[in-house]
Amino acid sequence: MSSWAPLTQWLRLDWMLAVMLAWLLVGVAGVFALRRFALVAQLLFPVGGLLGLALFGLALSALPGTPEVAVLPIGLPGLPFHLRLDNLSAYFLMVIGGAGAGISAFASGYFRKGEGTPPGLLCLEYHVFLASMAGVVLADDAYSFMVMWETMALSSFFLVTANHRIPEVRSAGYLYVVMAHIGALGVLLCFGVLQANTGDYTFGNMRAQALTPFWASVGFLLAVFGFGAKAGIVPLHVWLPEAHPAAPSPVSAMMSGVMLNTAIYGLLRVSLDLLHLHLWWWGGLLLAIGLATAMVGVVFAAVQTDMKRLLAYSSIENMGLVFVGMGLTLIFSGYGMKPMAALALTATLYHVASHACFKSLLFLGTGSVLHATSERNLGKLGGLIRTMPWVGWLMLLGVLASAGLPPLSGFVSEWLLLQSFLFTPGLPVPLLTMLIPVVAALIALVAALAGYTMVKFFGVIFLGQPREDKLAHARDAGSWERAGMVWLVLGCVALGLLPVQFIQLIDPVTQQLVASGLGAGAAASGWLLAPNSLAQASYGPVIFLLGILASFALAYLLVRMFYHGRLRRGLPWACGFPWATARMQDTAEGFGQPIRQIFDPFFRMRRELPTSLDEQPRYRVTIEDHFWYWLYVPIVDLTNYLARLFATMQQGRISVYLLYSFVTLVATLLLVMQ
Repeated sequence: MSSWAPLTQWLRLDWMLAVMLAWLLVGVAGVFALRRFALVAQLLFPVGGLLGLALFGLALSALPGTPEVAVLPIGLPGLPFHLRLDNLSAYFLMVIGGAGAGISAFASGYFRKGEGTPPGLLCLEYHVFLASMAGVVLADDAYSFMVMWETMALSSFFLVTANHRIPEVRSAGYLYVVMAHIGALGVLLCFGVLQANTGDYTFGNMRAQALTPFWASVGFLLAVFGFGAKAGIVPLHVWLPEAHPAAPSPVSAMMSGVMLNTAIYGLLRVSLDLLHLHLWWWGGLLLAIGLATAMVGVVFAAVQTDMKRLLAYSSIENMGLVFVGMGLTLIFSGYGMKPMAALALTATLYHVASHACFKSLLFLGTGSVLHATSERNLGKLGGLIRTMPWVGWLMLLGVLASAGLPPLSGFVSEWLLLQSFLFTPGLPVPLLTMLIPVVAALIALVAALAGYTMVKFFGVIFLGQPREDKLAHARDAGSWERAGMVWLVLGCVALGLLPVQFIQLIDPVTQQLVASGLGAGAAASGWLLAPNSLAQASYGPVIFLLGILASFALAYLLVRMFYHGRLRRGLPWACGFPWATARMQDTAEGFGQPIRQIFDPFFRMRRELPTSLDEQPRYRVTIEDHFWYWLYVPIVDLTNYLARLFATMQQGRISVYLLYSFVTLVATLLLVMQ
C-alpha cells in the first residue's frame, strides 16, 4: 500500500517510513538549531530516542506478519525505490530501533559544548545515520539498497570524524571510508551478478533467477567480500579498531552494536533469500572466516591497553561468532538438514540482538568513564566503582553478558551455537564431520578468552585503587546517560531470562529463510530452553537465576549467623599488607602478558628497551597487526609507486603531450587495421 494512504488504512511499513521521515526532520531541525546545545541535547535527541522506541514496537508487531511492499517515486526516472517489509527485515529493524532508543537517550546527556562538530550538525548526521540503516533493511532493489548503504557509510564517516581537528581522528575516518567504499563495490558487483543480465535490479527478479552453481558462487563470494568489509572480518578488519576509538562513544556504540549488523543482514539476505542454491562449501568458507576472525579479535582484545580499542577488537570477535553461525546454517541447509539449519540460524540471530545490547552498553559506559576522567588508557584508571557506582554496576552486567555468563543474553546465544556443533549428525563430507568437533573446541576457547578479556576490562577500570589522583573527583553518569544504559541492561536481562519467548519471535525469520524453526519445540518445553529435546540438553535461565540468588542469600545468612561481630575490614587483594598502593595492583599489561606469550605468532611486537643512562627507565611494548604489514602496506607502497610513475610522465611540456597523443593515435590505427 502506498505511504500516502489515509491514516486509518496505513500498514506497518507506512508507519516505519513515517518514523524514518521523522528522524530526517529531527536532523534538519538540528541544522536550524546549529549551536543551540540545550535544544539539541535536551529535545531533539530524546525525540530521536522515542522514534527508535516506536520503530522497535512496530517491528516487533510485524515479525509474525505477512510481507508488505511499497514503491516510492523518489529515485531517478524509471528507478523508483522498491521497499519490502518481511520477517527478516522486521527482525533487524527491531534491533535498530531498540538499540537506537537507548543510545539516543544516552547521547542526550553525553555530548558537550565545544567538542568538534557543532551539535546541530552532529544531530543531522546522527539521525541520517539511523534512517539510512533502516532504509538498508527495507530496500527491495539494488538501487535503493546502494543509495541507503552509501548514505549510511558517509553519515557514519562524518560522525567518526566529529573531532576532525585531531590528525589521528582524520586518518581513522579516511581509512574507514576507503574500506567502506571498497566493500560497497563488492556489494554492487554482487547485485550485478544476481540480476543475470535481465536489467531488472529488484530483489524479486533476483529471487526468480536460476543461476548456475558457478555464477551463484561468484555472487556469494562478492557478497562475502562486500558485506565482510563492513562487518570487520579478517583480513578486512583493520578499519574497525581505528574508527571506534576515534568516534564519540554513542557513535561507537551505534556502529558496533547496530551498523555491523546491517552487514549480517545483507549477507543473510543474499545467501539465504536471493540465491536459490545453498552449497555446503559456502558454509565451510564462512565457518573458516568466522573462526579466524573470532580468534584474531579475542586475542588482540586481550592485550589492549586502550578501553575503546579493546571493545573494538571484541566486536570483531563477536562478528566472527556470527559468521560461524551463518556458516553452520549454510552447511546444514546445503545438505537439506532443516532442523539443524534452524538451530544454527536461531543462534546467529540471537547473538545479533545480544551483541547489539551488551556491546552498545559497554561503549556507552566507556563514554561516561572518558568524560569523567579524560582517560582511555587502562593503565591510568582504577577504583571507579566508588565514584561512579551507577556506571560500574550497569557495566558489570554488560561485561557478564559479553563474557557469555548465565543468566544473561550472551550465554544463551553462545550456548545455542555450541548446541549446533554438539548435536551435528554425520555429514556426507568426512572432512567436515571430523572438523566440526575441532571447531567447537576452538569456539569454547574463544568464549573462555572473551571472559578473560572482560575480567581485565572491568577489573582494571573499576576495582582496586585509583591509579591517578584526579580519579577521586570523577563524577557519575547523568540521568539521561543512566536511562540509556538501563534500557540496554534490560535488553541483556530480558534476552537472558526469556529465551523461549524470544526464540518464538525469531521463528518466523527461520521459517522464511530455511523453512524450519524452533518455535513449536521451545513453546512445548515451557520455561526450559531445549533446542532439540529435553533428553539431550536443556537450560532453565529463571531456575539458574533463582539458584544464584539463593546461594547469595545462604552465604549472607551464614556470615551473619556465625561471623557477626568478628569481622575485620581490610583492603582487597592486600594479602595482609597494610601499605598497599595502586602501583602494586595488576595492570592491563600484566593481564595481557600471558596472552602475548601464548599467542606470540598473532602479534607484530616492537619493544623499546631502557638504557643504563635513563634517569627514569621505561620498558614499552607496541603490539601491531600482521595483516596491516602483509596486505595493506604493500598496496599503499604500490599505489605510491604508480603515482610517482605517472607524475614523471606528466612533465607539463606540450611536446610530451603531443607525443602521447601521436603514439595513442598510431596504436589505435594499428588495432583498427587488424
